[in-house]
Amino acid sequence: MTNCKKVRQAFTLVELLVVISIIGTLVGLLLPAVQQAREAARRMQCQNNLKQIGLAIQNYHGVFRRFPSGYISNVDPTGNDIGPGWGWGSTILPQFEQAPLYNQIDFKLSIESPINSNSRLQKLPGFMCPSNNSPDRWQVAKRSLSTGAFVSNICEAAPSNYVGVFGTFEPGVDGDGVFFRNSKVGMQSLIDGTSSTLMVGERGFRLGEATWSGAVTNAVIVPDGSDGIGTGPPESASSLCLGHTGDGYNPGDRRSHVNQFFSEHAGGVQFLFADGHVSFLSSSLDYKTYQSLTTRAGGETVSQPD
Repeated sequence: MTNCKKVRQAFTLVELLVVISIIGTLVGLLLPAVQQAREAARRMQCQNNLKQIGLAIQNYHGVFRRFPSGYISNVDPTGNDIGPGWGWGSTILPQFEQAPLYNQIDFKLSIESPINSNSRLQKLPGFMCPSNNSPDRWQVAKRSLSTGAFVSNICEAAPSNYVGVFGTFEPGVDGDGVFFRNSKVGMQSLIDGTSSTLMVGERGFRLGEATWSGAVTNAVIVPDGSDGIGTGPPESASSLCLGHTGDGYNPGDRRSHVNQFFSEHAGGVQFLFADGHVSFLSSSLDYKTYQSLTTRAGGETVSQPD
């Protein structure tokens, strides 16, 4: 009887390299799908954030019979803001399940007051798009409004990726949108219809900084310029909580000014409408349609974008 030994078969080097190559190909095919799934989840979370903001704004309207002011400020004899600057994001905190934070704020004092430092530095997940890599806090600075030259630091503030819609021109006083300085716009003022009026939109930090607390008095923001996103002149403090659709730039245009709307979601920007629904407005949207959706009482006939 022949004594046969069982010989163990091992991978050859060539076979091992083939297996590694196949695994690498499969990973290369799978990775984009995983990234797309993650971005879809982040985009859905961003959409939910805007819906929750919309619900808070509607609840605020239910209590006060008007929407919150874009930001609240006294003015000097020449009409310049002198604070306190608290914006729409801070005034809806009780309706946004942030009543304890709201109660910590001394609204009689300015945002930049040391007494309000703990409050203004609270980073709120509901105001942050998960696709946007924003800092936990950022330095608000006073700059020359004509040149953007740095003058001095004012305070640190927590970020926001959502700003109120001021209208079709530079944010400040008497906008043709829902939010502006000391505004008291109610549902009855939305002549164009709630389903055709933009209320809040995204602004990624790579375009321009924003904060939920409001318009820090004397603050000026400027385009970073290092990544090719954001252009235009220095913009005033009201731009920290408000955005506009002027200057010919569509949603998410990389050349937009720092006080407009920009998203890390490819191809456009998510917006909250006054009736509470959220839509993704494509960068290829007709510009006149985009501006028509911005106004509250422009009288335009607008078909809903896809």
